[in-house]
Amino acid sequence: MANVNKVILIGNLTREVEVKTTPKGTALASISLAINRKYKVGEETKEEVTFVEVELWGRLAEIAGDYAKKGQPLYVEGRLKLDTWDDKETGAKRSKMKVVGETLQLLGGGGGGERSGGQRPASGNRQASQPARSAAPAQSAGADDSDDIPF
Repeated sequence: MANVNKVILIGNLTREVEVKTTPKGTALASISLAINRKYKVGEETKEEVTFVEVELWGRLAEIAGDYAKKGQPLYVEGRLKLDTWDDKETGAKRSKMKVVGETLQLLGGGGGGERSGGQRPASGNRQASQPARSAAPAQSAGADDSDDIPF
């Protein structure tokens, strides 16, 4: 049987991003998203908030640290991961479910103010980015493109 471990979240960043570096030099950011759900019970509208811990590695961690601000909405795709450890004080087994982010998009609005120094990137990915492709097809001088397919 096939297995799928995929999580898609949109939520607001609950605190400023702190990026740490591993001894081998890899960036690591641990962020928390607040995800709101509104629902009705009879005529009353209620709201439920779920807090989700997300771990970002490499370039994603750097992008989050440079551009994401508390309160800003973020889009995250990733996978679930269960961390387990022994409690140092009691010796009891402990565990925590979190998301390992594999794609990140910074969405508009939220807590960020004006930034100087150019435009911020819209997204990041752990893999190397592909160069952006132009929306317009390449044309040679004097070519008739009336029946060209634009891809």
